Amino acid sequence: MSRIELPTSSRRGIWETMFDLRRDEVGPVLIAALFFFCVLTALMVLRPARDALGMERGIESVRWLIGITAVVTLAANPVFGWLVSRLKRLQVIAATYGFFVLSLMGFWVLIEFAPGTLSQTSSLVFYVWFNVFNLFATMVFWALLTDRFTSEQGRRFFALISIGGTLGAIFGPLLTSQLAQPLGTPSLLLVAAGFLLLALLSACWLLWATPDRTIDTVAAWSFSEDSDTRIGGSAWAGIRSVFRSSYLSGVAGYVMLMAVMVTFVYFTRLQMVAAMADDTDARAAIMGNIDMWTHVAVLVLQLTLAGPIIKRFGLGITLMILPVTTAIGFIGLGLYGSIGVLVLLEAATRAVQRGITQPAREALFTVVNREDKYKAKAFIDTFVYRTGDVVGAQTEGALGRIGLAMGSLVSVVLPLALVWTALAVWLGQAQARRASQWSNHSSPKVSKVANDKSNPLTADKDATLTENGGLPLRKAS
Repeated sequence: MSRIELPTSSRRGIWETMFDLRRDEVGPVLIAALFFFCVLTALMVLRPARDALGMERGIESVRWLIGITAVVTLAANPVFGWLVSRLKRLQVIAATYGFFVLSLMGFWVLIEFAPGTLSQTSSLVFYVWFNVFNLFATMVFWALLTDRFTSEQGRRFFALISIGGTLGAIFGPLLTSQLAQPLGTPSLLLVAAGFLLLALLSACWLLWATPDRTIDTVAAWSFSEDSDTRIGGSAWAGIRSVFRSSYLSGVAGYVMLMAVMVTFVYFTRLQMVAAMADDTDARAAIMGNIDMWTHVAVLVLQLTLAGPIIKRFGLGITLMILPVTTAIGFIGLGLYGSIGVLVLLEAATRAVQRGITQPAREALFTVVNREDKYKAKAFIDTFVYRTGDVVGAQTEGALGRIGLAMGSLVSVVLPLALVWTALAVWLGQAQARRASQWSNHSSPKVSKVANDKSNPLTADKDATLTENGGLPLRKAS
């Protein structure tokens, strides 16, 4: 019997049914997932060592290291903004990842050929460097995605793309455990650098695979800006945009509250782990196991709930889940206070944060203009996030110094969670309005409208006419 060929429409239907992907979207989504896999693998290969090194001088030193990290990210933002203003997108990505690759190689050279120069100070420098690296590496990835995909696409498959990152977050610690002894810890720096180079190649591939993509046949018209041109503008434009735009200020507020809560969980973990083990290697092993099981929980959520929740309930409800989960988790920790409850709290909050909230939060940036996708996003995802870390670390430390127990931390968490939840609802509604305004004003004259400063939609630099994710759309043939 001859083999029965399925018609093209049937094959397309299978992709749409299983993953809600159109056939032409499969390739870019897989490339983006590979990109995120490489970035998270590089990060997680190094993270257990970062946490262990940070605790060498005690938990109080970690609080101040987070403050130093916030200052460094603030100083780095104008530099990144300057690069975005003067370089093309691929050049910005190459410069960012290239800098981190060279830094890793520099640390490796010091460890291998000048071990006498290493000290506790250099360990603390690595801790700060890693925190900056962590934020900028993931921020650049998501900035590119919000630039290449539309708001509608972000709702459908940002959660699917995030699975690639979760697999990298699971693979990284496993790789560390397998390679640390035969190759030596310093060689892990080169392993991480290799994955960053693979991430850069994936970024090139993604840009090639999504050339001037249109979002639909109705809105298939072009802005005057071209995807290969420099974004231009001021190095400080992103910072100004955050303070001038109520929408971006809302996103910044949501991110800061999230960072405060995550930091509360982080320091609670550090204290419990410090009480369980005095040896640096033992602490690294315990935290590595927590990381691995947390990311297994993230993967389960991404495979089962993340995508359907975003599509079914929208961004507002999706963004609410993390505040509610965090509040419930801290109530449980306040009641029982065991390491088992802590692991459940951290696994639940980080699983929801990375498996459900992150794709929804990144979709918020699909309705801002291209300059803000890189500059304002960089400021929010680095300095604002680290400022939340500082606030969380100092608040938790102050409560501990005056002798207040876990119950006092719960009394701080609950009001913040209420504000956080209200902000999530508002952001979901604001994003939907912006996406709707773009759809309502899509027409063959959109380029003219986009450049009309008297039009209420475009009078603000943060107008919604960039709902197309910043892609230069060409008229459909």
